[in-house]
Amino acid sequence: MIRSLGQSSATLLRASTARSVVSKATVAVAGLHHARSVQQQQLQLTKSSTTSKFPNAARAAARRSYSTRSTVIQLLDSIGSKREVEQYLKYFTSVSNQQFAVIKVGGAIITDNLNELASALAFLYHVGLYPIILHGTGPQINAVLESQGIVPDYIDGIRITDSKTMSVVRKMFLQQNLKLVEALEKLGVRARPITGGVFGADYLDKEKYHLVGKITSVDKTPIEASINAGALPILTSLAETPDGQILNVNADVAAGELARVIEPLKIVYLNEKGGLINGSTGEKISVINLDEEYDDLMKEPWVKYGTKLKIKEIKELLTYLPRSSSVAIISVHDLQKELFTDSGAGTLIRRGYKLLSRENLEQFPSQEALRKALQRDPVIADKTISVASYLRQLEGTSFKAYGDEPLEVLAIVKNTEPIPTLEKFLPSKNGWLNNVTDNIWTAIRKDYPVLQWVISDQDENASWHFSKADGSFAKDGQILFWYGLKDSAEISKLISTFSAEVASQTAAAQATSASGPKIQTRSFSTRSGLSMPRRPFGIMGARSYSTESTTNPNPPLKEGTSTKPAKVALIGARGYTGQALIDLINQHPYLELSHVSSRELAGKPLNGYDKKRIIYDNLQVEDIRRLEERGEVDIWVMALPNGVCKPFVDAIDNANSAKTSKIIDLSADYRFDDTNEWLYGLPELGDRSKYATARKISNPGCYATAAQLAISPLVEHLGNGQPSVFGVSGYSGAGTKPSPKNDIKVLTNNLIPYSLTDHIHEREVSRQLGTQIAFTPHVAQWFQGITHTISIPLKTPLSSREIRNLYQDRYAGEKLIHVTGEAPLVRDISGKHSVSIGGFGVSSRGDRVVVVATIDNLLKGAATQCLQNANLLLGYGEYTGIPI
Repeated sequence: MIRSLGQSSATLLRASTARSVVSKATVAVAGLHHARSVQQQQLQLTKSSTTSKFPNAARAAARRSYSTRSTVIQLLDSIGSKREVEQYLKYFTSVSNQQFAVIKVGGAIITDNLNELASALAFLYHVGLYPIILHGTGPQINAVLESQGIVPDYIDGIRITDSKTMSVVRKMFLQQNLKLVEALEKLGVRARPITGGVFGADYLDKEKYHLVGKITSVDKTPIEASINAGALPILTSLAETPDGQILNVNADVAAGELARVIEPLKIVYLNEKGGLINGSTGEKISVINLDEEYDDLMKEPWVKYGTKLKIKEIKELLTYLPRSSSVAIISVHDLQKELFTDSGAGTLIRRGYKLLSRENLEQFPSQEALRKALQRDPVIADKTISVASYLRQLEGTSFKAYGDEPLEVLAIVKNTEPIPTLEKFLPSKNGWLNNVTDNIWTAIRKDYPVLQWVISDQDENASWHFSKADGSFAKDGQILFWYGLKDSAEISKLISTFSAEVASQTAAAQATSASGPKIQTRSFSTRSGLSMPRRPFGIMGARSYSTESTTNPNPPLKEGTSTKPAKVALIGARGYTGQALIDLINQHPYLELSHVSSRELAGKPLNGYDKKRIIYDNLQVEDIRRLEERGEVDIWVMALPNGVCKPFVDAIDNANSAKTSKIIDLSADYRFDDTNEWLYGLPELGDRSKYATARKISNPGCYATAAQLAISPLVEHLGNGQPSVFGVSGYSGAGTKPSPKNDIKVLTNNLIPYSLTDHIHEREVSRQLGTQIAFTPHVAQWFQGITHTISIPLKTPLSSREIRNLYQDRYAGEKLIHVTGEAPLVRDISGKHSVSIGGFGVSSRGDRVVVVATIDNLLKGAATQCLQNANLLLGYGEYTGIPI
């Protein structure tokens, strides 16, 4: 963090403070709590000593020191783990300020998420980091041009920039740059606008693109001067020719050219989608390893226009940067998570390594790397067998090994008859995080159309294995998986052989325990060789045979077969849920919006939807009847307030005797329907087979979804009394209409209980579960996400572990439900499409358990659940278009 001698004393003090904090944070690696205590004590000493030496200006510097230290303490508290503190220290101490990160900000971020962006950048600034910010302004330019009756024109994703367009481009760049600088300065961040003088350029193709530049040089001087002065540099992508002509340059391209000169650890592209979306599946891409995936990726039909240009530019950029460099495409909300945690967010693009396969040991270039990878195997780690002994056994067999170049993942498939066996699957933590596991699995599937393997049911990555298998069978703590088997007789034989081997091993272990001295339990291994420690046979014991999950009575259906496009009419699109659903439909491979209705927004263009231009309508009952008669809508989604939906539904029913269109109601109007016309749409707890004949779906409430999923596995174990649900929602749950429940001034440092009894969700959950519950809702000052703390009486004592097993078995195979031993946090569910259930704290008397559930009220609590229901109604895969 050494800077030039020309810094001000205040800047030097901040740098000194940051270095001091790094030394304190080092202590945190050994003991977080001790470090935090030391930081707080040292903070008081720093404040008093600084004030005595510099009574006036230094007091202000001390306040900034206090802010810096408080921010770092906050960071350590929020990160929490030794590994992630180490990650933080790596970024904080390993590079100079200029080399930390280049962050490219999309223009839509400045319009829609300016406060969040400024807050995230302020956080980095206050811990002594100086990212280089370069922003675009595409949406703002388009808005001005459209208001002037000019249609924006592109060729190969590049904006055609004539002189009239250039006047708009310059004005918008200066305006947005100033807007971001002012937002940062309001948060106490020094920021310097740099709107020119960095990029030199020639014309890209004057006849074709007009005033569009190709960058020929990058001058770091203005950037370095800004950082040395203690200010964040805020750049535009405008460039200049040698004779002073201003040229427009694509901001992604400019960020890449800047990164080539700076060579930062991280290049971050912030966009409103939070990553790259796979146009075929609708899912967000987690990791792209370019060395392995680039050629195939560029052949995908959805990789075109701006997406193709972006991936190509990133590939060319990373080719000449250190292999440790990476590009992250994320939302502004995930900036800190991407920079400071192992798990990251959005789409991470890196060079990675090519995958290699080998059929004998001599083909491994490094025997030491092979030995290191094998030491991740539990059987070898507990010294049941040595690496040398295993390699000797492997020499005389027919096998195929798969791995990336550094062997972050090693897989070994033995060519056993009649079914090949995945004997070893050994990923490192980096292998899991960087998606190498899925790449290896794809290679295995290409070579082996049929496969079997075994893991422990305590494997923390068991859900991944379930997702890769066609079927599974569990016995005595071990799970047999397979794919590619079609003959039931073959499956039965495989299960019989597996069961016999498990029984033999269990009997041998029991005999040893009964007759000999107590020794350490050894790992159990079947012929699959994927060996994991056994657990004692407990309450859930052996699970039943299943081709999809374990004891889940309502497993997810096989992937849908329909690929027929469907037109969606969204009635009531102004609210938060409507906007969330529009975002999901925008990424769905088969759904397309045909009509979007909102009284307040009628006549305005729908922003954030890319498939076609949509203008908001104000559809009345007669309009809906007419559209239904003409068959213009395949599925109607009613996102209306409670009590408003019925006239619209009646109009649809009366207009079409064939009743071929589908209806999903997001309100509570039909959740208590007794006519059997409406199916209650909570797939994880309902009967999925009923969707084949259903036409109308009542979408469950947000509170109600999480509460039902958290209570349902224990309904048969309920004791005297009733489950009590303490629910707290972010203020988006109160809608967009102003009220005290969504007034941030009222909510600040506050928690508001409301509807103390007989809330509609209390009645909804009680009706669906068949048992009465008590529910008290609250609203808090965060925007998005719900947390439930639920006390459930038990009729017979159960341990926390037994209860957790009940939940894991009940929701096995459910991609939108995550069961964890820890109590989930509401801050971690925001923006996620799933429900997290955990805690499972049992009272000392054993008569009740407390379960915690979290859900995003706008997603799985509303929009995601709606899309899940729509997929099932229309015959698509249940999770199509849902980022999982």
